[in-house]
Amino acid sequence: MCGIVGYIGQQKALPIIIEGLKRLEYRGYDSAGVATIGKNEILITRMSGKVAELEKSLPTDLDNGSLALGHTRWATHGEPTERNAHPHIDCEHKIALVHNGIIENYQAIRTKLEQVGHKFTSDTDTEVLVHLVEEMFKYTDDLTDAVRLALKEVDGAYGIAVISVHAPDCIIVARKGSPLVIGIGDGEHFVASDAAALVRHTRNVVYLEDGEVAVLTRDDFTTTTIDNVEVEKTVHEITYEIEQIEKAGYPHFMLKEIHEQPATISDALRGRILFEEGDVKLGGLNDVIDDLRKAKRFIITACGTSWHAGLVGEYMIEQYARVPVEIEYASEFRYRNPIITENDIVWAISQSGETADTLAAVREAKLRGAKVFGIVNVVGSSIARETDGGVYIHAGPEIGVASTKAFTSQLTVLSLITVLMARLRGMSVTDGYKILSDLKNIPEKVKGILDQTDYIQDIAERFSFARNFLYLGRGYNFPVALEGALKLKEISYIHAEGYPAAEMKHGPIALIDENMPVVVIATHDASYDKVMSNIQEVKARRGKIIAIANENDSEIERYANFVIRVPKTLDLFSPIISSIPLQLLAYYIAVYRGCNVDQPRNLAKSVTVE
Repeated sequence: MCGIVGYIGQQKALPIIIEGLKRLEYRGYDSAGVATIGKNEILITRMSGKVAELEKSLPTDLDNGSLALGHTRWATHGEPTERNAHPHIDCEHKIALVHNGIIENYQAIRTKLEQVGHKFTSDTDTEVLVHLVEEMFKYTDDLTDAVRLALKEVDGAYGIAVISVHAPDCIIVARKGSPLVIGIGDGEHFVASDAAALVRHTRNVVYLEDGEVAVLTRDDFTTTTIDNVEVEKTVHEITYEIEQIEKAGYPHFMLKEIHEQPATISDALRGRILFEEGDVKLGGLNDVIDDLRKAKRFIITACGTSWHAGLVGEYMIEQYARVPVEIEYASEFRYRNPIITENDIVWAISQSGETADTLAAVREAKLRGAKVFGIVNVVGSSIARETDGGVYIHAGPEIGVASTKAFTSQLTVLSLITVLMARLRGMSVTDGYKILSDLKNIPEKVKGILDQTDYIQDIAERFSFARNFLYLGRGYNFPVALEGALKLKEISYIHAEGYPAAEMKHGPIALIDENMPVVVIATHDASYDKVMSNIQEVKARRGKIIAIANENDSEIERYANFVIRVPKTLDLFSPIISSIPLQLLAYYIAVYRGCNVDQPRNLAKSVTVE
């Protein structure tokens, strides 16, 4: 949440900052601002709204500096107004600071600072940090030491960058719980909250760890702990291309990412299937095979869309590997004193690998002695670094706030893990081969669904007026109903609920009338006859039925108002197939309603605060 960009080097800084902020705007887009160093003061420009509005308002006299900070905000404390936008500055306009995270004890610090004369101009928690640095500078006369001393006083999460007229040739950055990455150039250095802001300028990056402070100059950077103990850092290479974070001719990132799914599912499978053995090879789990074999229970923890993927994973693993699985919301898991033993394995699923609740759940599980593995997308992310092993989903950068390709890639990886676990526990080569053969064909089947885009768009136009939606599914497709409803809520602002189809009679059926669209996932699986009964119950109450059904199903047309056809597949892969039309339906309904598809209100891509 929120985006930070900083630059120090030989080039004009502001064009680099503005470009970086635009690439990070999916992390927060309530307000934005930049800061540079003038002759003897900090110069800032801030605006509510998008980065484009900030760009229009930049004074020309800010354009020549070679050091600057920028920030795009997702509001936590204080409304998204100009006065609450970052960067924040101290009383004397000598220090500027940008911040991602939440300072939990900010009110107590603010009270103390006000008592010694500091004047505050915003409602944010962040502003206390810059005034605290100002106060500490009075005693140390060294900006880096002042930052360290200030950070020792705060509780909460932060990723910060600081510039000052007191040290005009450096940027000071620090992290605790909120990601920061340093970009290494030739005579220039960058800092950002996401490597997407840096990839045009450098591929060499260093990931800051919690409790670390770095000082960036034009020619070098140094990293220490908050207690000033030197830390050696490893340089990593950004592996994706700049084209992967461009729209490539699509009107929205979300539509591009939906259409990328045949490729991203293939990427999740590439090099991992051993057909002759009816098995899979997952390099990130090679060293923990014995732990997987001995595990008595799996716990899957995640948030949002990743939780829905985890719920499908629970069904898969229990059916084929016969291991008990519990699925936990990370935000609940971390606080409810869960029972964890050394025979448990905890799986943490997160697209970004930085989700605050999921990362906290990882740390809690490790403290309790469990082995913890990650299923993440972003290489080098916190969850990837802090877990005992895991699997990358290889979906590439996902810019649209509403997750699409990451979800299906997570399901693909969970399918591979299921086969791995099942083979470790007695599944035959033949059964493994059968599952993997069907999985290999999924990308081609997804392509066929995407060919129906025009038809799905027509359905979306008809229902773009609706105020409520109900999504129903059973078995493997119950999590798909939850995910379909979430997608619609996220980007179209229509109230939608996902339910197990059999639970409709226990309450939601009261809502159904001629104005209620009901989306039913009715693929031909073990629950098909029961789902057909649920469809007839909806029809009897004149609900408008949109059915997701297999290509050879002729019966369903008697009951559904609209039928979206999907190929037949094994039941455990049905969620991958069935989610594609629901993504398209949500997308086009949002477009017809005039919503901002890629940056829906109140949401941000990576939730790095509680």
